Amino acid sequence: MTIFFLFLCYFFFGDKMKKVILLLILFLGINFFIFSSFSEETKEVSKYQENRGIFISYIELSNYLKGKDEKSAKKEIEMMISNVKNLGFTMVFLQVRSFSDAIYPSNIYPWSSVVSEREGEKIDYDVLELFLKICKKCHISLFAWINPYRIRNDEDVTDISSKNPAFSYLESDSVYISDGIFYNPAKEEVKELIVSGVLELVENYDVDGVMFDDYFYPTTSEEIDKEEFLEYQKEHPDASLSSFRLQQVSDLIQRVYDVCHSHQVLFAVSPDGNIENNYQKHYADVKLWGDSEGYVDFLMPQIYYGFYNEAKDFYSALGEWEKLSTKVSLLPVLAFYKVGAVDNFAKSGKEEWMQSDDIIMREIVLSRNLKQYYGFSLFRYDYLFNQELETSTTMMEVKNMKKVLK
Repeated sequence: MTIFFLFLCYFFFGDKMKKVILLLILFLGINFFIFSSFSEETKEVSKYQENRGIFISYIELSNYLKGKDEKSAKKEIEMMISNVKNLGFTMVFLQVRSFSDAIYPSNIYPWSSVVSEREGEKIDYDVLELFLKICKKCHISLFAWINPYRIRNDEDVTDISSKNPAFSYLESDSVYISDGIFYNPAKEEVKELIVSGVLELVENYDVDGVMFDDYFYPTTSEEIDKEEFLEYQKEHPDASLSSFRLQQVSDLIQRVYDVCHSHQVLFAVSPDGNIENNYQKHYADVKLWGDSEGYVDFLMPQIYYGFYNEAKDFYSALGEWEKLSTKVSLLPVLAFYKVGAVDNFAKSGKEEWMQSDDIIMREIVLSRNLKQYYGFSLFRYDYLFNQELETSTTMMEVKNMKKVLK
């Protein structure tokens, strides 16, 4: 309106005044253009929402759902998702398969004893479907969290049901038993089993993504895959055992990525935060996955360190992951479970989590400086919302964290 008025004045005043008015018109026009551009940019920025995740493990599922009917379970799930949303978080990583089982009806895996009275015993509702309905209602994205190789945490095979695919492998080398029971990552039938399980999941459920955690090879022992390695060496005589194992896990990761993307579902891996451990213990080729397309959509390194951790501090670990991941995004996982506790692995920094109550807040702020930043996640739900685990330190940590979640 102002510019229109100046145009009218331009035609009714002398030459000198016309020059002044013309300059004013140009000045206002330039400012209008700049202001409009800035508004559009601000509007675009305001659309961006930081991904903020919380892990809901089999421990929470057992604590809140085991032995409950559908009505009671629904109330518990509604409360959990409400807590997540009210804290300002936008996604959950729900452990749907922790021990070669499932919290949903599957034609491949038995009902999980996490939610059922015993493995293989059916319950009257679909836990995953309930979570999905409630999450979608609350605009919370849900990633199906899978532990691909673990069958048991101990060596007791007596409670493995005949419905569990591991049952038929117990007398074979497709299963490894030592400090737990695990599938052998080098076996083709194991890979096919895991991929088929993911396929069944993404075909039947509208999940936003699938996520594998940090457990890959269960041992460094040469015995687990000796036969497969010798066979592999016939065609790859220069291959080392380490390179062979890295290839076996990456082969699975690539297959799962393809299955997920064929159904427009994201795929992520949450590896050990110590990059060296991934190569020396787990045989997870995180450098390949982070520097290549076709393996993962984003990495979720479990950077479970404080700032004074003598063995590995948070700041340096975060920098290492930034250098490693050039092609995919990063969503660091932070150790809320350590808040208020002694961290003996930190050596001289073992009391940091007891003495400070703003560690998570500072780690979130630092993580936001990552070039490939995709958000952050906290491990795990109970340490934030279970009153029995609540301490003055955890309460202050949450309060301080909220300051940077606005």
